[in-house]
Order: sequence, then structure tokens, then C-alpha cells
Amino acid sequence: MLKRTKIGITALLLAGTAPVFAEEAGPSTVVATVNGTEITLGHMIVARETLPQNYQNIDDKQLFDGILENLIQQTLLDQSLNGEYSEHDKLAMENDRRAFLAGAAITAAIRDAITDDVVQELYDEAYKDAELGSEYSAAHILVETEDEAKALVAELEGGADFAELAREKSTGPSGPNGGDLGWFSKGMMVPPFEEAVMALEDGAVSAPVETQFGWHVILRKESREVQPPAIDEVRDQLVEPVQREVLTKLIEDLTNAADISQAEEGTIDPALIKKSELLE
Repeated sequence: MLKRTKIGITALLLAGTAPVFAEEAGPSTVVATVNGTEITLGHMIVARETLPQNYQNIDDKQLFDGILENLIQQTLLDQSLNGEYSEHDKLAMENDRRAFLAGAAITAAIRDAITDDVVQELYDEAYKDAELGSEYSAAHILVETEDEAKALVAELEGGADFAELAREKSTGPSGPNGGDLGWFSKGMMVPPFEEAVMALEDGAVSAPVETQFGWHVILRKESREVQPPAIDEVRDQLVEPVQREVLTKLIEDLTNAADISQAEEGTIDPALIKKSELLE
């Protein structure tokens, strides 16, 4: 059948005996015949590709048996109609075929246009000479008043351990972790805090800094240049504009080359699209 049907849980749990094929078995290898209609290994491969991800890791034999049983049942049900489909079903199959093949045409056009070399060029253009700025590793001690913050600075200047003071004195959620905030880059912290961190040297402690959360004493641990993401991480966003361009051009070229005629506006009542009873 043209419409893709997801396998049911019941079918997957059916335990049959799967045929054993030689290594040379291919898409045209017949795995079952139902009243003369052949079901091939190719049919099964395509059916497996349409399954939700949670089915993909099922044991091979169980998956094979379930898919085969499902295809046999579908074939039997199809045959039970003896080729007598309703007008609605005929039109639905035509729409399904049209949509499937349109998707295949789009996939082919995009595959031909967006090669690995093209993706690499897009990546280099976006990131090769990009200045991504710096990111910082910092810790802080958060208290309610400026005087408390000043007292903390004095203790640190006297040799106190920053992490121990944070665990003891900080009112922020990072206190139990020694005040550690991990790595962050510009725009991830509130401006006064961020500006203070950027003004420090690695290993230096700030004067008291006020934000809407209270008063902070900040230790800038380390800094480093932001590294560009791996190409696989940004592939989709890199190729998305190109995909749109490819699809737009494909449709334009096909439209310009085609002989298309439409019913004149006003000759068909748009409300008729809602009258499913016309197909009865």
C-alpha cells in the first residue's frame, strides 16, 4: 500500500520463525508470498526505516518477525477489498503517492546540492575567521551587604581560602560548591557581574560588586578563547538557508517549464472543500 503504516506493538510481540537468508540476499529477495503477492526484503527494510526511534534497538529477529507479520496482515487486508476502493480511498492514495514522491524529489535535489564540501565551505565561511570572544571560569561569594563583602575581601587578602569562605558565607546556590559558577561567556551573566569578571586578571579577586541579587566577591579562575562548535553540531543551521534556496529554485524552474492551467477564480465555490459528502 502507498501509505506508510507504523508497526503495532502486538505485531512486534508475535513470535514466528524468521527465514534465514544467505549473505547475497538483496532488496528483491522474497520473504513471503500472500495469495500470489510477494513481500520482499526491500519492503521490510523500508518499513523498518519508518518506525519510531524506540523500535530501532529491538532484537533483530523480533523486529524481523514483527515487521513481516505486519506486512502480511496489511497485504491480507488490502486483498480483502478485491480492488474495490471507495472514491475517498482512491483520492487519498493518489495524495499519499504525490506527497511521498514530492518529498523524494526534494530529498534528491538537496542531496545533490549540499555535499560535504559545500557544508565545509559554509562552516569555514561562518567560523574560520570569526572572533568568538572569550569565556571565563569564575566563582563568587554572595552576601547581603557591602560591609559583609568588604570583610570577605579582607579575609581573602589575609590568605583565607576562597572556596571555604564561599561554603561558609555565601547565600547563593553555588555556595556549597565553593562558589563555582563554571564556564560562561559574554551575555550569560548580569552586566555588573560580567563587567567585573572581564576586568579581572586570571586568579584575581574583585572588590565588592553589587547586582540585583546582592553583593558579590568574585574570583576569576581562568579565561580562554571561545572555540567554534564542531561542524556536526551546526550542520543543520548551516545548510538550512541553502536548502530553502534549493527548494525555491527547484519549484520555480519546474513551474516555469510546466504547462499549468487552473479553474478560473469564481467558477468553484471555495466552501465545497469542506463537503466530504461529495465523495460518498
